[in-house]
Amino acid sequence: MAFGVLIFDGVEELDFVGPWEMITTWADLAGGPSPCVIIAENLRPIVCANRLSVNPDVDFATCPNLEYLLIPGGRGTRREMHNEALLHFVKTQAAHCRAVVSVCTGSLVLHAAGLLADKRATTHWSTLDQLRAMGNVEVIEDRFTRDGNVWCSAGVSAGMDMILQLIADVSGAEAAGRVQFEVEYYPATTTFGNFGSHPQAPQYIRDAFRRPSCSPDQPG
Repeated sequence: MAFGVLIFDGVEELDFVGPWEMITTWADLAGGPSPCVIIAENLRPIVCANRLSVNPDVDFATCPNLEYLLIPGGRGTRREMHNEALLHFVKTQAAHCRAVVSVCTGSLVLHAAGLLADKRATTHWSTLDQLRAMGNVEVIEDRFTRDGNVWCSAGVSAGMDMILQLIADVSGAEAAGRVQFEVEYYPATTTFGNFGSHPQAPQYIRDAFRRPSCSPDQPG
């Protein structure tokens, strides 16, 4: 069965391109799900948040049954969380998915589709309070969360960390390690500025600024 990545106008590029890189590498090197398909409501080109144009592989009508479904975030989620056709597609596919995952504000779509009811979830730091206000969800200030077969990550780059952990859970640490090594994803631990004290910084970012680190122009 396939791994589907849902996109829409205003989707944040790295929310889905980073995970896409890891998902397709998983399929190539370690027996991950294949094919990985880009899905949109129709087949016209999608204009992303930062103006990248992407051609979907399939639309809602032609999408195969999925084993995994990823919903990225971006400014477009504020519109799509009210798109009944999209919510119906997400709910229908989720009914038989092994895992449903969101990146960034994709969690708002999951919530609107009823998939976060009584579950733990996270989202982009700027949207934590909005997700809390939607009710019937326990919002966790962490890099990513898992509750049953529903995974959620914090903003943008956090989706790659989540997907690596998903790969490890499904195919084992060796498979995740092969993917991590192939794409050379070993994030630096350096923190810049003083954003650990930002009033909206989630707990995991505050914790990151408490860890010893140095910037590249400082001796370590």
